[in-house]
Amino acid sequence: MAVFTRRRFLAGALALGMSRFPFPLIAEPADCRTRRGLVLLVDFPGGSHAVTEDFVTERFRKVSTYIREMSYGKACAEFDFTNWLLLPDPVSSYSISPANLKVDKSRLFRLVQDAIDAADDGYAFSGYDYVVIFMRASMQDYGMVGLCGYPGMLGWKSELLFRTTHRGQLVPNGVAIFTSSAHVGTLFHDIAHVWGGVVNGKRTVPCLYDHDLQERYPTRQTGFEHTLINMGYWDPMSCHLYKPNVAPPGISSWTKLRLGWIPREKIRDVDPSVPIEVMLGPLENGDSETLVIRIRLTASRYILVENRQPIGLFDSVLPMHGVLIMKADDDIAECRNGKAPVRLIDANPHVKTLLGAAFDLRGTSRYVDTESGLEIRLVEKVRNSYRIKISKA
Repeated sequence: MAVFTRRRFLAGALALGMSRFPFPLIAEPADCRTRRGLVLLVDFPGGSHAVTEDFVTERFRKVSTYIREMSYGKACAEFDFTNWLLLPDPVSSYSISPANLKVDKSRLFRLVQDAIDAADDGYAFSGYDYVVIFMRASMQDYGMVGLCGYPGMLGWKSELLFRTTHRGQLVPNGVAIFTSSAHVGTLFHDIAHVWGGVVNGKRTVPCLYDHDLQERYPTRQTGFEHTLINMGYWDPMSCHLYKPNVAPPGISSWTKLRLGWIPREKIRDVDPSVPIEVMLGPLENGDSETLVIRIRLTASRYILVENRQPIGLFDSVLPMHGVLIMKADDDIAECRNGKAPVRLIDANPHVKTLLGAAFDLRGTSRYVDTESGLEIRLVEKVRNSYRIKISKA
């Protein structure tokens, strides 16, 4: 049995210092599904970037709080941390392009292999659900703020396996990689790729920004917001974050459904041929009787309707609030070539970056889907809930 020298915390069990967006301590629910991640703290020869263990553990404590709230207590994250592991080469030898489609996969593969080899003698990977590499390096040092090695940059095939060179330990399920510049929303974004996994050759939780546009606008400094053509700032799987110094926005109902976080009884499946009115509660409030409306159009295509209100830790930082209407197609795997597995219907297309996408009684309160002939109309607002009528136009 390997001897573990590490720091551990459960979701919400550790508070370190003050934050510009504080996350409170909340007891871990007794019935949550806990996934354990081993965080490899990676350093490089000649590195001068100062990152403390307290900084890292605080970051991941916030991720744990975020996951617990977004899942309504169904999912909990536990992280263990290695000591700082020195890799054989400077960070420049592992650095990659900030554009997804231009990443040198050989450098990425070598980073993962060198990191797991550095941890091989002291840590048992079999006790974990996945691995995280957290580098003592900035985005400017490495080239990208965060990414998912697998399932992601290195492919989505289940036969891709990483083993340590000395002891032959198998790395379980997936690998997420971050620099110290990574925002909490970025940490969640790439961990969610791992948690979702791959089904039938498709990522369950893909990126929701456009990969082809990201090649042209790879960073916030170069215009990353131009890539947010599908879900804007309404889901960190699209935007990572809304503003650098605030918490990430909550995730959309589409992503929650993909992760299995919405209780079945709180999903209202609607027959498009039968007129109906539904009272739709805020997505952020797990006590809502209905959290999402799903309207099936075909076997793979459907409409989702959700209600985003300024409540809780995360939806309070959204650009605006109201009802979001999305069209989804499960036959589309990734956001490429102008296509996406889910895309917002924009209530206010004159407002850039989908910032005005929400429908509301004081603005745009009606949507007619030309494909199906369905009308979705906001009838009234009762406190934070909306009465919504769905019928043929």
